[in-house]
Amino acid sequence: MSWDNTTLFSDDNADDLAFRREVRQWIARNCPADLINRPDRVNPPEMKPWHRKLHERGWIAPHWPREYGGMGATLKQQIILYEEINRAGAPTPFQHGLNLAGPIIMQAGTAEQKARHLPGILSGDMVWCQGYSETGAGSDLASLKTRAVLEGDHFIVNGHKIWTTNGPWADWMFALVRTDTEGPRQAGISMLLIDMKSPGITVQPIRNIAGQAEFAQEFFDNVRVPRENLVGTLNGGWKLANIVLGNERFTTGSPRAAALRLNKAREVARVSGAIGDPAFRQQLAQMEIELLAFSAFYHHGASLAAAGKAPVSMGPVMKVFGGDLSHRAAELVMQAAGTLGPEMQRIRLADGEHDVAGDLFASRISVVGGGTTEIQKNIISKRVLDLP
Repeated sequence: MSWDNTTLFSDDNADDLAFRREVRQWIARNCPADLINRPDRVNPPEMKPWHRKLHERGWIAPHWPREYGGMGATLKQQIILYEEINRAGAPTPFQHGLNLAGPIIMQAGTAEQKARHLPGILSGDMVWCQGYSETGAGSDLASLKTRAVLEGDHFIVNGHKIWTTNGPWADWMFALVRTDTEGPRQAGISMLLIDMKSPGITVQPIRNIAGQAEFAQEFFDNVRVPRENLVGTLNGGWKLANIVLGNERFTTGSPRAAALRLNKAREVARVSGAIGDPAFRQQLAQMEIELLAFSAFYHHGASLAAAGKAPVSMGPVMKVFGGDLSHRAAELVMQAAGTLGPEMQRIRLADGEHDVAGDLFASRISVVGGGTTEIQKNIISKRVLDLP
């Protein structure tokens, strides 16, 4: 079986097929060659040329309304675009501005916030990060302690954020801060847009388990944030946070990552000889069947979300199944590599090199980022099954 993302679950009509061909041909002509099938992480400065090309073509924000500079694409076109980006081995532009900050600003931001921030998100000139997690407030986000006190026309922010993806390069952060310490935990949280060049901010890069400086921690020491950078209402940040987390869980639950890793498992197995093992082929086939079924479910869930009919459980369910499948696919790649995998050396494949151990380490984010699998199961049990 020759597997690629476009064979997962396809119900393309004639228009969809034409769009898929157009996208596939355009990516082949325009994606920078040094970004195709990169064995290591593509960082924001390296991503910008590819981001700008997608922006110039009008495809950088397929899910944004046209009034805000987006593509206004159909749901199927959005899925096709990202399937084809992944099929080509091209990197997907970072989600923090496009999928998280941008939609929140469109939904709850002021006219001034939209005019100031949305163009830079679309062009890629401004790199965004998400300031949620803190020490002791990761999955239990309502325990966050970073404090913002309103003094006149500024908030004075003091505290600490950690595990901030793209923090070392970010120009702006959308952050959750505590603005009320008296009431219920969730009721005293607000969302601020923070210029990362503000005096009083110290950014310290953190290397991930694969050895790459993907994360950072930030210390805020009497940082002055203009009151007009408040998104939505004062103490109304928890509602916005849940919208962001819902979008993030749907994104991280996508079958695309698992599909790419199963492609690699098959390729690596050919190099190592594991493809000749019937037991390995059976495992690979079983996971491909799971992926096909999950892809159909994901398409259905995306259709419900687009129609505003997705149940509250949809994001957590996607996150649980998609994250688990992606991580198990990375483990299968390691199994396919045999003795080559633990040596921490890249394996040369037909389309480039693959860092088996590094990718296995990176796959852990699929079951941790956006809320751990255990937290997602708690959400499902409480909000859907009405369990204590």
